[in-house]
Amino acid sequence: MSRSDDEPRVVPAYAVTRGRTRSVGRDLPWEALVTTTSAGMAARPRLRFEHARIVDLCRRPTSVAEVSAQVGVPLGVARVLVSDLHADGLLVVHLPTLTDAGRPGTEILERLLTGLRAQT
Repeated sequence: MSRSDDEPRVVPAYAVTRGRTRSVGRDLPWEALVTTTSAGMAARPRLRFEHARIVDLCRRPTSVAEVSAQVGVPLGVARVLVSDLHADGLLVVHLPTLTDAGRPGTEILERLLTGLRAQT
């Protein structure tokens, strides 16, 4: 029996990442945009649960924060899952351009806010 999107999670979020709290590679910023690769689409039938949902969701550019919200996992878990899928070549990560202060530009934050408002 498969879990529908409306049913509560039975497995704790940390179990989804096998207890890892850090990404395989570098930690991804929450505003990084993620898109599914052709390899990700081809692998989709073999993926399960959160991995499959992320690949489906990222067919259009999606921020790591939005992945967290849409999949229903904490941001740290979303970072680990996205990083794993990226390491397997199933997702492409588009890092934001940072200001001299090391922060994302206002245009990135405005686009993210616009996208989040459109979801409600």
